[in-house]
Amino acid sequence: MDRFSPVILDFGRKRLLNTEKLSKLFFLYLRYAKYLDDDFANDNRPLYRYFIENVERLSPFFWVINNEQTNDIAGFVYLDNFTGNSEILHAAEVSACFFKKYWGDFTADTGKKFLKICFEELGLKKVKALIYPQNFRVKTLLKKIGFEKEGLLKAETLRNNKLQDIEIYSVINER
Repeated sequence: MDRFSPVILDFGRKRLLNTEKLSKLFFLYLRYAKYLDDDFANDNRPLYRYFIENVERLSPFFWVINNEQTNDIAGFVYLDNFTGNSEILHAAEVSACFFKKYWGDFTADTGKKFLKICFEELGLKKVKALIYPQNFRVKTLLKKIGFEKEGLLKAETLRNNKLQDIEIYSVINER
């Protein structure tokens, strides 16, 4: 089983929640940043500052994923690039990262549970994921939990100073 706990960083309002887990989440981010970010992600800020500012920007849509059986951190997930307004959220882009020991069934089960949160609690109609075409593991996972390939953006960004395609996967809540 897993549990989603929001990580809230709102320094302006002095509102902080689950921040004791940030160092472990940052370690996980460092390990897999090459799959999460392109060459434009960091604008020469120190990486920890870049990570913390992103968590603050994404709050309250950044969650730590805990394994309820061991109370261990399994990973993190966040929503970004919303479509909608302050009253109705229509669509969002999901990104997630898990420690390797949780890859497989745990990750798939967590993905299904997170989609349920997106559709039933947040009221989203569409969740999309942007994936590097060579990331077969994530594409397989997305298909397993109901995502379908929606398109290919040719030469969409730069990665390691080379043109990089991006594949778009999505799942739509028809209700």
